[in-house]
Amino acid sequence: MADIEPLRALHYDIQKTGGLQDVVAPPYDVIDPDQRAELAARSPYNVVRIDLPEGEDPYAEAARLLTQWRQEGAVVEDPDPALWAHEQEFTGPDGQRRTRRGFFTRVRIEEYGPGRIRPHERTHPGPKEDRLRLTRATRCNLSPIFALFSDQAGQAREVVDRATHAPEWAQATDGDGTVNRIWRIAEPAAIEAVSRAAAPAELLIADGHHRYETARIYAEEIGGEGPHRYVLMCLVALEDPGLAVFPTHRLLKNLRPDLHETLANALRRDFDIAALDDTAQLAPPESDTITLGYIDAHFRRPFRLTLKDPGIADAALPDHAEPYRRLDTAVLEALILKGALDMTDEDIDHLTQLGYERDPARAIELVQAGQYDAAFLMAPIPVARVQDVAAAGESMPPKSTYFYPKVPTGLLFNPLEESAP
Repeated sequence: MADIEPLRALHYDIQKTGGLQDVVAPPYDVIDPDQRAELAARSPYNVVRIDLPEGEDPYAEAARLLTQWRQEGAVVEDPDPALWAHEQEFTGPDGQRRTRRGFFTRVRIEEYGPGRIRPHERTHPGPKEDRLRLTRATRCNLSPIFALFSDQAGQAREVVDRATHAPEWAQATDGDGTVNRIWRIAEPAAIEAVSRAAAPAELLIADGHHRYETARIYAEEIGGEGPHRYVLMCLVALEDPGLAVFPTHRLLKNLRPDLHETLANALRRDFDIAALDDTAQLAPPESDTITLGYIDAHFRRPFRLTLKDPGIADAALPDHAEPYRRLDTAVLEALILKGALDMTDEDIDHLTQLGYERDPARAIELVQAGQYDAAFLMAPIPVARVQDVAAAGESMPPKSTYFYPKVPTGLLFNPLEESAP
């Protein structure tokens, strides 16, 4: 059972900051230097200044700024614990308009395991060290983890939906047009109903694996009991109609001349190859078979690749559970990246010959412009398959899923030490 509690949040004083619009930011790992500069210019209190700090000692600078903001009253602590309803109204990469709802809470940090908290993707070592140093300096969760839970009876959703009938506490619209709204839920009966509904559920981390693993390391460093044993999460029900998963496409670069023929031979060996009329058809739909789109910088022609037989995946991934062997990202990694191109886990982790792109049109453009040698366009992975892989104790290859939209940073913070009396 997951231990879910209301949190005594730190948050912006929206009267002092003029609302949330100019102070929130995307998660740190999707912000490039130009965007960081633009966000920081919006407000002296924009969260990017502490979540992606700069300076000679950026972590000390983040701690200094957060302390200054609290002294100035720009960031304040809630008088009492509460849950916070969160709504995101957005247009997905597929052009469909959706509304996704969840709630912010604090969750007791556990080791990964059945019935508690599970990851769904492998992580890289670098970001964990960065986030750990930031946590040590600020003693705060600045950015939430996005996790999923089952709410089949709809009890938690009922409370969240009811909260959204009142005027929101604050809202902010991001650069993609996603409207974020939050409401404070302080009524004991409502908090109890949500906690009761979510407590028996296993939590599946959708986004924020590095942050969760950082929180676990930090909790052990501090030791004992206290707020550091909890981490800020935004929980969304697996049954939520606005929950959608999109793919992240793979790009190959710096292939030696001999590897082009090796790649072609591997594709002919393991896949049925069909030419497509137009690159608009390259991104494959959700499917029960391993189906990929493919284009390279030499021929610049779009192809559809379909795995000839599931047994090929079984033979390539003999030590993995059946749900894992049905993942297009896992099969591509085993047969092509590692099998044909001899990439190691370190090569993949450090993007030695690999790139990622969420926009299929952009992936195609990068290949046609010769910036990459080839692109594999992936199909969306159903939420149920993500669950099946996690339940089998497996972690997907990095960037297997793209849960859209991201949960912004700056809506709420979770302090990791007791407040001074």
